Amino acid sequence: MLHRLYHRLARAAALLVLAASAHAGTPAFPAVVPLPAGATLTFPQDYGAHPEYKTEWWYVTGWLNTPDGKPLGFQVTFFRSASPHDRANPSQFAPRQLIIGHAALSDPANGRLLHDQRSAREGFGLSFARTGDTHIKLEDWHMQRSADGSYRVHVDAPQFAYDLQLTPSQPVMLQGERGYSRKGPNPAQSSYYYSAPQLRVSGSITRAGKPATVTGAAWLDHEWSSQAVGEDASGWDWVGANLADGGALMAFQVRSTTGAKLWSHATWRDASGKITQFSPEQVTFTPQRRWRSPRTNAEYPVATQLTTGSTVWDIVPLQDDQELDSRRSTGAVYWEGAVTLNRDGKPAGRAYLELTGYVSPMKL
Repeated sequence: MLHRLYHRLARAAALLVLAASAHAGTPAFPAVVPLPAGATLTFPQDYGAHPEYKTEWWYVTGWLNTPDGKPLGFQVTFFRSASPHDRANPSQFAPRQLIIGHAALSDPANGRLLHDQRSAREGFGLSFARTGDTHIKLEDWHMQRSADGSYRVHVDAPQFAYDLQLTPSQPVMLQGERGYSRKGPNPAQSSYYYSAPQLRVSGSITRAGKPATVTGAAWLDHEWSSQAVGEDASGWDWVGANLADGGALMAFQVRSTTGAKLWSHATWRDASGKITQFSPEQVTFTPQRRWRSPRTNAEYPVATQLTTGSTVWDIVPLQDDQELDSRRSTGAVYWEGAVTLNRDGKPAGRAYLELTGYVSPMKL
């Protein structure tokens, strides 16, 4: 009862703040700029939130091994979005920061994609994204980094739940120039970005009320920006892969409203730890097979050939239907799902593929 009353009061107060904010100061969000020579992202503080920037997310994807031997894909994302409201407003109901969560479980053996979403404004200790280290709470969902570097993730949705521990097995991988990642021809179209690949997963999942112990491997992206993509961008294709040899591969392309490539980049850390960065002209995504959604009629290139320099990777989906409808939270519909990578006709890794902007242009 108190929980429902809180939400009613919060909604009412938010409407009052929206009306008042038209006459209040609108905050200016800082641009992402190249890091000074020799500088890099700073940890542990950059594991935490950066509330002065417009948009931020912690994005975990991975594959789970179940007792019945049937693999599952899982995804959970926590978004933080700064509102345009006056930061000097002293009201605890002022919606200065919004916290949004997406979670999904891809279950090909049953031909199902289970998905949930929620959103709340930051406040009263019920929902927040802390600075200093990773600690995000969205009502009864949460993600927190421990002193030993591991992450605990809890999601409780109507159709599924999971309690997982993600343990690092290798250092974080800085994307772009020591963590400064270009997303377009304009240097302002950038983010600060690092990944934590090859996370060892342990814990449990619950489906249809039945818990099961799982193990697996996951990938974590943490990214923050004020203007990641330009107005002429419609969406992006992104893949993060835990390679079978212990390496890691991240690649993306940003597409224009005509479908042409505006920008692309890739980072490959091989089994020895050597890192190679690939420039836009060295990275291409070439669709091999498309799947049409029966719900949105959008066509997604779910099977894709990725080229990084002279290396060709074939991306194959765990199941075709991994379309997520998040219009109740971020306002977007997109494809995001578990995939495998093959190289020279041989299995090369397990990954997640994200395809946005195929229903309507993606807006952050």
